[in-house]
Amino acid sequence: MSDLRTRKYHQWFQGADVDRDGVLTRDDLMRIAERAAAAQGIAPNSPHARQLNESMDWFWTDIIAPHDSDGDERVDRAEMTQGFLISLNDRSRYPEQIKWIADLVFDLGDTDGDGKISLDEFTQVFGAGMQVPTADCTHVFNRLDLDESGTLPRLGYHDAVIEFFYGDDPKAAANHLFGRI
Repeated sequence: MSDLRTRKYHQWFQGADVDRDGVLTRDDLMRIAERAAAAQGIAPNSPHARQLNESMDWFWTDIIAPHDSDGDERVDRAEMTQGFLISLNDRSRYPEQIKWIADLVFDLGDTDGDGKISLDEFTQVFGAGMQVPTADCTHVFNRLDLDESGTLPRLGYHDAVIEFFYGDDPKAAANHLFGRI
């Protein structure tokens, strides 16, 4: 098992545990969606907000909850990390496991609809939704902006998400996607 992936998953867990009670619940994921939508000025009852909520509910049901080994509808860090290490081990499964929610997050961030995310857009989504400090958002964004255009295209964003969840390259900038590890 990868120590690097374990550290990355712990960092992701820290941001996803919105109420900081040491466990993930469906409510934590719904609050991530609410906070990210609010940061972008999306009305709670809008179609986009509903889609985001439905997707987070699916992410809970199909990706997180199966790792609830004791059936208490709460997934602690050890359960989630062990589950992610087992289930997120094949990059070819990215489209069915994570791509759809990554697309949704990208679309949420791409407020001007230009197919790219600026540093401000990136910081709004990751800072508000996953509690990533602004300095960490700036650091990772600048490292992911390979062409130094000040934007991150959808493909570059997906490459980063893939590397974060499936990769073991200790030098990859994407290791810090959800905050510095």
